[in-house]
Amino acid sequence: MGSGSSPDTAITSQRGLGRAVTRRGVLRLGAAASLLLAIAPRAVLAQEAAPRLISFNNLHTGEQLKTTFWTEGQYVPEALREIDQILRDFRTGDVKAIDPRLLDVLHLLRNRLDSRGPFEVISGYRSPATNALLHERSNGVASSSFHTRGMAIDIRLPDRTLADIHRVALSVAAGGVGYYPSSDFVHVDVGPVRRWG
Repeated sequence: MGSGSSPDTAITSQRGLGRAVTRRGVLRLGAAASLLLAIAPRAVLAQEAAPRLISFNNLHTGEQLKTTFWTEGQYVPEALREIDQILRDFRTGDVKAIDPRLLDVLHLLRNRLDSRGPFEVISGYRSPATNALLHERSNGVASSSFHTRGMAIDIRLPDRTLADIHRVALSVAAGGVGYYPSSDFVHVDVGPVRRWG
């Protein structure tokens, strides 16, 4: 581009259709596509009229829970409280509300995997104090982890391979997906779409 070009300089198609595409327009299109990816799992779930069930086995406390967290078009408050409790910081006992979008993603993930087993929970909510301690011990723990916001979980399923969970979690594209085969879990969160591991 010449020195007089602005960031919005139009690029005309080679076929001479007269349609101008600006950089800003491309950025807007990219942002729209990212938003569509982020809401795609919710759009799929919105079409689903059946109740949403979920089950957990907290490996640290031994607690188990099987519950319907969404039915008749709405979340079930008592079920959400039970989920908050089982996914609490097992080190401190601190409880935080788990983002319902995370539950929707887990429900979708389990359905796509055709799994009947409970999610085995390695880590759900983490208090800021617990997260800081773990961050000091390992560079694999983010200092501002989505676990501290109730937006992340580290899981596995007893009836599916870790590789399958990872593959399907990536295809759902609802947030972050981390693959930790040496530690035997997959991280799933409802932050920005990204991947690692």
